[in-house]
Amino acid sequence: MKTNTFFLVLIVFLSIAIGYVFGSHRVDFSNRQPISNPSVQKLNRLLSYLKNDYVDKINTDSLVGVVIEDIVDELDPHSVYIPAVQEQSISESMQGNFMGIGVSFFMVQDTIAVVRVLEGGPSEKAGLKSGDRILMLDQDTLYQKNLSSSDIVSKLKGSSAAPIRLSVYRKKADSIFTFDLTRGPVPLPSVSSSYMINDETGYVKINRFSQTTFIEFTQALESLVKQEMEHLILDLRGNPGGYLLPAKQIADDFLSDQRPIVIVESNNGIRERTVASSTGLFENGSLFVLVDENSASASEVIAGAIQDNDRGLLIGRRTFGKGLVQQQMPLGGGDQIRLTTARYYTPTGRSIQRPYDSTSRDDYYAEVQERYNTGEMQDENQIPLNDSLVFTTPKGRKVYGGGGISPDLYISNEDSPEEIWNNYFLRSSLLNNFIFLEMDLKPQKYNFDNPAEFFNEPLPYKEDFIDAFKTYCLENSFPIEINDKNQEIFLNSAKAFIAIQLFGENLHTRIVNQKDPFIQKALDTIDAL
Repeated sequence: MKTNTFFLVLIVFLSIAIGYVFGSHRVDFSNRQPISNPSVQKLNRLLSYLKNDYVDKINTDSLVGVVIEDIVDELDPHSVYIPAVQEQSISESMQGNFMGIGVSFFMVQDTIAVVRVLEGGPSEKAGLKSGDRILMLDQDTLYQKNLSSSDIVSKLKGSSAAPIRLSVYRKKADSIFTFDLTRGPVPLPSVSSSYMINDETGYVKINRFSQTTFIEFTQALESLVKQEMEHLILDLRGNPGGYLLPAKQIADDFLSDQRPIVIVESNNGIRERTVASSTGLFENGSLFVLVDENSASASEVIAGAIQDNDRGLLIGRRTFGKGLVQQQMPLGGGDQIRLTTARYYTPTGRSIQRPYDSTSRDDYYAEVQERYNTGEMQDENQIPLNDSLVFTTPKGRKVYGGGGISPDLYISNEDSPEEIWNNYFLRSSLLNNFIFLEMDLKPQKYNFDNPAEFFNEPLPYKEDFIDAFKTYCLENSFPIEINDKNQEIFLNSAKAFIAIQLFGENLHTRIVNQKDPFIQKALDTIDAL
């Protein structure tokens, strides 16, 4: 089920999201001197001629953007030009919150339908619920106006602290309600899930490294330790990276005093070596780190620190392979450049950066797809290892540099039903949208109030549910086959989507993980200890 479309989307996603480690220090721009290079002077003269003397009126600002993009394209694949229009969404993701009312939605019959009320946001505090239709914002009608998603987002989000009034139709009560609220910070958690799998084993999922990640992680870890956790599964799969500082802080929680965490070498050759303190929250329990081909950057900093110190076991597949550090710098007018300013090395001294000098950016990011073609995704013996880049851990294990971090315990991608459903349906809007419409149409069937009870009970009405989903897929020109082999996996996926709409992401992840081969490998390894 490895389609070209899927990998095209994957490459685009990777080029935007993967492989950024933001350095923890701030760059001082106050003492930067103007550049008097003749080439820069030529460019300034050209822009002046175009603005003042060219026969047609042209937008020199857009031309500057094109020139900047062309220059950045000649650098490494992780240096990126960020126009002002994109900067806000990136900043929100990295700061760990955004300003708005705090709902996720999609359009049903040209009306805003609330799919989920985000935890900790103004809408949750005001009392909005999943299934509500937002009809008006103050005096502004929002339904049957053919508004785009971006139009709606611009109306619901914003930094204004002025109170607003929402008119909402609640189908379950068949009534219109009015809610007075004020836009405010809506948390964007980077630690998306944490819970005890059993009496001894805890689980934490980190989806990126933002400004709030270490605080979130500390709260999750402290809670698990209080529950007498002896083993921890740390899930870094699909984590593209982010800030370097929280990655170092999290690694510190696992390593004993003075153990090395990471080495950063700046553009002037100066190396900074970070070592662990004596205050780690989980220095002695069993540790298992889940990684895959989309674990990059700051995720690889943690994975490298754990593996190179023989602190725990890495489970999964070879990581992305990115060992560069960026700083985000202002260009003026809201534009930014994310510029590579340093390299990092794991504690044994290995660089895990993949080669990029002889490849285009598209080829560089498409390397993940190429791992399918070489057979690596199915067979760990196909992982390329460079004997000239071999390093040794304190316990004498061989580890390799030159392109990602190879796991200690390998999980192949054999197009198993679990992988197919997790990679396609769990990440698609198709199943999520169907779940919302099904619950909206038949609310009495899905009236669950207790998350623990919902987790332990099988999904009711499963035959009717499967038939309804097949019909929905046909109506959307996406026919599927649900048979004896994949029925259980489908029902688990559907149950997970019901959970996220009713109870949030933590329960969603718990349900998904019940059928996860990575989790099962970790649990089997714990049992063998």
